[in-house]
Amino acid sequence: MANTRSAKKRIRQNEKRRERNKPVRTRARTQVRLARTAISAGKPDLTAAAVKEAIRELDRAAAAGVIHRKNAARRKSRLLKSLAAVQPDRA
Repeated sequence: MANTRSAKKRIRQNEKRRERNKPVRTRARTQVRLARTAISAGKPDLTAAAVKEAIRELDRAAAAGVIHRKNAARRKSRLLKSLAAVQPDRA
């Protein structure tokens, strides 16, 4: 357990921030999961919308500082790559 006042305060701050960040992280993870299931189901009408919503939530989480911006970019890139693999060519 923490001994100093500053360490005790830091514990309180971390707990508050964890509680505040949890719903943002959960929303982003949920949308990514829904997008992945839509991609694997192969429903083109639902897939694009699900991926768009997942990207929106990842951007929101990155803007809030819940996840790192490069982490969000990597996840978006992987989602779009898997989306492109299942969609027919649009030439």
